[in-house]
Amino acid sequence: MPTRLRLVLWSILSLLLGFALLGRAAGESGPAPGAFPAKLSGWGLIHREGAMLKARAGSVTYDLATPLFSDYALKWRVLFLPKGAKVAYDPDRTFDLPVGTVIAKTFYYPLAPAAQSGGDTVLKARPADYQTGTSGLRLGRVRLMETRLLVRRDAGWVALPYVWDEDQRDATLERVGDTIALTLVDGAERTPFTYVVPGTNDCAACHAPDYTKGAINRIEPIGLKARHLNRSFPGAFGEENQLARLAKLGYLTGLPEARTIPANVDWRDSAVPLDARARSYLDINCSHCHSPVGAARTTGLWFDQGHEHGADWTSPTRIGICKQIVAGGHGGGGRPFDVAPGEPDRSILLYRVGSSEPGTMMPEIGRSLVHAEGLALLTNWITRMDGRCRLASETP
Repeated sequence: MPTRLRLVLWSILSLLLGFALLGRAAGESGPAPGAFPAKLSGWGLIHREGAMLKARAGSVTYDLATPLFSDYALKWRVLFLPKGAKVAYDPDRTFDLPVGTVIAKTFYYPLAPAAQSGGDTVLKARPADYQTGTSGLRLGRVRLMETRLLVRRDAGWVALPYVWDEDQRDATLERVGDTIALTLVDGAERTPFTYVVPGTNDCAACHAPDYTKGAINRIEPIGLKARHLNRSFPGAFGEENQLARLAKLGYLTGLPEARTIPANVDWRDSAVPLDARARSYLDINCSHCHSPVGAARTTGLWFDQGHEHGADWTSPTRIGICKQIVAGGHGGGGRPFDVAPGEPDRSILLYRVGSSEPGTMMPEIGRSLVHAEGLALLTNWITRMDGRCRLASETP
């Protein structure tokens, strides 16, 4: 066979093999080992269709009862499960998703009116204005920032950050992350800040599930737990509970009666008791570290509302009430208690949530701005608590 013909045949074979690997990487038959496309489009999961960003057929768009705060970025979450996948219900733990699963979370901001500035000036807004159930994400006046993929391989989960290109047509894999200068507009207020895309290795800071076993580089999803998903959301079968929808689609097995399923609440819903709203907020924003097995386990301050690690929410000390600081150094701001009922100015929790200084702020990563509305929620929660904390030096 002539050398030139052999080269042509080899090129065709390599091209076909490449397509096969990308198809497997998209979750159709499980991601191919080591196949990490340089472009997000290479996964075949998300595509632009006119003025919409859409997900591949068979995917499941979902949302959380209360989402993690990320500098006011909005998030479009899509779950891609391998064909024929079955996931067992668990009341507390992250669902054990099969090899080949891909979770895509696209971060975006609404753009400010053109008269206010260019593409680096963004608005504070709510996701309902831009995404509606499974129809996708409306792209008019939207700045796509990044799409983070969590990919389930045989050896565990892999985190891959894709940063959207300047022309907003595709996203590029940036293993070391990125920083992007933005200005947030909220009414008449303009706040410059740096949006931080985490690198692949940074993801373990939040997504490492258990620091007691020395497996701090092993990661898993945070939001795919029953209590975070137990809410209604538009999609297949109309407006319906997300867990019930997953069961109807044949993905989730063993779903119990609705009344027995744990549920977090929407922290913004003023019709819900304040205590439930504050605890749900602390659970999603803090408990990946503040649990009996998390990175902040030594503080003795636990915000995990599940029962998988033995966290005791009935113990006032475990949620910081009248508990004096164990670790944190200057991060306590000179305040004596983690949570001082009725005394927000003596509560370390509020000092750290209200800070944007590295080494002091909580959470430690994942934000550059203070979440003013979240801080107000927690301040109100502590202000309305009954009781009084006293130091040993204080007289009754």
